[in-house]
Amino acid sequence: MVPEPATAAVDLRPLATADAPACARLEKLLFAYDNPWPAWAFAQELRDRNNHYVAAEIDGELVGYAGIALLGASRDPENEVHTIGVAPEHQGKGIGRLLIADLLAVADVHGGPVFLDVRTDNAAAQGLYRSVGFEIIGLRKRYYQPSGADAFVMKREGGGHA
Repeated sequence: MVPEPATAAVDLRPLATADAPACARLEKLLFAYDNPWPAWAFAQELRDRNNHYVAAEIDGELVGYAGIALLGASRDPENEVHTIGVAPEHQGKGIGRLLIADLLAVADVHGGPVFLDVRTDNAAAQGLYRSVGFEIIGLRKRYYQPSGADAFVMKREGGGHA
C-alpha cells in the first residue's frame, strides 16, 4: 500500500521543551496501553545532548515527533530510535517516513548501526522500517508494559561512517 501524500505542507523542526505537553497528549492517544511518556520524560530526553528529537508540524500544529539517541564512542558508534509517533488522523500520509528519514540522516553522520523496538503486531510500522533498511534481529517477550505485548528488535546497518 502506497501512503497517501500529506494534504498540507509538513514542516520538520527541532523538538522543543515547549512541545513536551503536546507530545505527551499524542503519546496517550498512540500508546495508551504501553506506558505512554509524560511531558517530563520528553523534557528530560531533550536535555540529553546525545539525543536528537524532531517535530512534524502542519499549519503550526504538532502532528508528529521522533527521537534518537546517538551512542558509543566515535570508534564504535551506534544509534537507538527512542520514539516515533504520528497523530492518528495524519497516519498513512508519509509523515512517519519524513521523521524516520530525519533520524537516519543524523545517525548516518554519527555512524554505526541503528536499532529500534517495534510491537510485533504493528505491521504498518514494521513495513516502514523495512522500507528504509531495517531487519528483524530479535524478539523481546512481553517488552511493552503494562500490555505485555512483544517487540521485535530491528537493526539497520550504518549508512554514514563505516
